[in-house]
Amino acid sequence: MKGRKIGLLILWILSLIAISFYGGAISYGFFFCVTLLPVISLIYLICVYARFRIYQEIESRTIVCRQPMPYFFTLQNGEQFVFAGISAKLFSSLSYVEEMPDAVEYELLPGEKYTFRTKLVCKYRGEYEVGVKEIVITDFFRIFRLRYRLPSTIKALVYPRMLQLEELKTLSDINTYLCRENPWMRTEADVTVRDYVQGDSLKYIHWKATAREQKLKTRNRVGEEQQGICLFFDTRRYSKKPLEYLPLENLILELVLTLGYFYARKNVTFTALYSQRGLRQSRVEGIRSYEPFYQEMAQVVFDEEEASNELFAGLTEQGTLAESKVVIAVLHEIEDGIIQVAGQLAAVGQLVILYVVTDENIESYVRQSSSRLRIMAVPTDTELEEWL
Repeated sequence: MKGRKIGLLILWILSLIAISFYGGAISYGFFFCVTLLPVISLIYLICVYARFRIYQEIESRTIVCRQPMPYFFTLQNGEQFVFAGISAKLFSSLSYVEEMPDAVEYELLPGEKYTFRTKLVCKYRGEYEVGVKEIVITDFFRIFRLRYRLPSTIKALVYPRMLQLEELKTLSDINTYLCRENPWMRTEADVTVRDYVQGDSLKYIHWKATAREQKLKTRNRVGEEQQGICLFFDTRRYSKKPLEYLPLENLILELVLTLGYFYARKNVTFTALYSQRGLRQSRVEGIRSYEPFYQEMAQVVFDEEEASNELFAGLTEQGTLAESKVVIAVLHEIEDGIIQVAGQLAAVGQLVILYVVTDENIESYVRQSSSRLRIMAVPTDTELEEWL
């Protein structure tokens, strides 16, 4: 197109030279033809812009991530002249349209309508615009190109995906820990006591023994059955750019929902802990209570002000996490402080699993894993079906 404009400019200059040195009807005719050609092309574009119509629709504006949704758009020419060089540009960074040919231009005869039916797929959880973003119109002579953004685009509400896995390779031996009798994890009323260890629940402190020995003492636990799993996840937003934070947040929620569904289906009780400008808890006891949990997770808001790592450390100090046999944390950042508090939980007999969703190299932390403290890096482009 740029070459055509340069060629037209050269022709116009040559026509000026011709009428200046030679004159005559042919020279003037050539000059007026070259001069009027871009004017006519521009008027044509304006007419098409004013009268062109496009309609688009999706079957439902509520979409589950990566699940194809029926979608169509219609280009229509209701005038008595031909629309040439019409192309549709899509929102492509967060979603895509299946079988959509690239760089295709449509030509619509008077009264003609073209409908393209396909399926639309959203890549990440969130609320954003999908489908056709703008229309590009090119004139017959391909001199000018006019772009205009659709005044009313489609905004989809995309829910996170939940995978139904038959097994978890990364947690294949977790049932051993859930069923094992652990003397640190069950309680009998007033028998032997021991020194308080950071991470113990405060409700098991033996105050008489504490007063007698002038240091915190807690009851040995050998009787009361504890809940199975505590599932903690990070809700901090780590960027202002959607293309950076959406893949991360989407994978965190997808991992939480997949783990949750796996254990809900096996009737293993778990409690999800996360921050929404304050601690939130959601207890799931079997598959019947999973649907409300899924809806709750779909509404989770990630915020730059959240301090999830600090919350995880605080829950450990308060003894909240000490109620579970297994603690699973889905984080984005890992640091020495997190390793320390996770080590405290492992030291009192709990299994602690840290999934760190990041593209950074955290091999130095992964090497600190042990039988009761497991640290695993999860790249943001991971396909959980294969990895989990």
